[in-house]
Amino acid sequence: MRQSFSFSSSIFVALLLVLGVASITPRADARAFFIFGDSLVDNGNNNYLLTSARADAPPYGIDYPTHRPTGRFSNGLNIPDIISERMGMQSPLPYLAPENTGQQLLNGANFASAGVGILNDTGFQFMNIIRITKQLEYYQQFQTRVGSLIGEAQTTQLINQGLVLITLGGNDFVNNYYLVPFSARSRQFALPDYVRYLISEYRKILMRLYELGSRKVIVTGTGPIGCVPAELAQRSRNGECSAELQHAASLFNPQLAQLISDINSELGSNVFMAANTMAMHMDFVSNPQAFGFVTSKIACCGQGPYNGIGLCTPLSNLCPNRDIYAFWDPFHPSERANRIIVQQIFSGSPQYMQPMNLSAALAMDTSRT
Repeated sequence: MRQSFSFSSSIFVALLLVLGVASITPRADARAFFIFGDSLVDNGNNNYLLTSARADAPPYGIDYPTHRPTGRFSNGLNIPDIISERMGMQSPLPYLAPENTGQQLLNGANFASAGVGILNDTGFQFMNIIRITKQLEYYQQFQTRVGSLIGEAQTTQLINQGLVLITLGGNDFVNNYYLVPFSARSRQFALPDYVRYLISEYRKILMRLYELGSRKVIVTGTGPIGCVPAELAQRSRNGECSAELQHAASLFNPQLAQLISDINSELGSNVFMAANTMAMHMDFVSNPQAFGFVTSKIACCGQGPYNGIGLCTPLSNLCPNRDIYAFWDPFHPSERANRIIVQQIFSGSPQYMQPMNLSAALAMDTSRT
């Protein structure tokens, strides 16, 4: 009996070991999702940092499923959440979240951090944020961690087949070049030279993503940074967008699109997809009523002119219906506006997505299998 029990126990232990290995094997139909960038896509990393760039207090998250703040700069879901929802995936956790371990890592990770830019001096006033260079270091660290779970070959496959979203650039203008009059960068560069410098630095970031194994990358341009409620409150007399900031975006976005085209040509493959988020935003900024919004000038949550002064806090003005406001707070779109943007990422014409939209890119993957 003792020997029989021992033999049965060993079978049971062996079965547990097999099941344990199986439990950290990627599903064949699964796709990891990796997010880099700023507050437009951060889903809570800054909650784990000592910084003022946080969305961890009400009314942030008021329309999130839990109705609690999560670190997203939104009333509800942000762009990565909605992309994940559309693809039938779990939205990746913040990389710094303690629960982002084991099997959870196979979903990918969100490395984004509110306040960052292409340049490491952007957002210096926020102190402790995850600069893009550090985000890329974390991506490399992530691959090492996953490699210890599923092996190097499967990790390479997970990364190669994964989807990447990167959103940078807006802060390099509003939280750097135009942050204060006569800022250090504005004294160093005339605007056209600054934009060229940003593009040259962005090339290094995108190439590093490629070196680290990314093969399907959505790169968003800047939105209408001169039209957000925060800038209207500071720079607008009659609700008109800031011509200076809009001009900066009009210089940056075409050069970013050209950079992506050039890199794809050099690589001989359409690794990078350019999302024209300026056009996506301007559709509802210029004609909010056509999209069911009552305003694209006044933020739902804030104070002062256009609710554009300071942060969204428990003491701020708060609209009762977030779905009819294009902007949730002084800088960030509402969840409903984010859904309009994601719809264009998936199915937008060449006006919005180059060289193809996300649905077309995913269909190409399916046709190869």
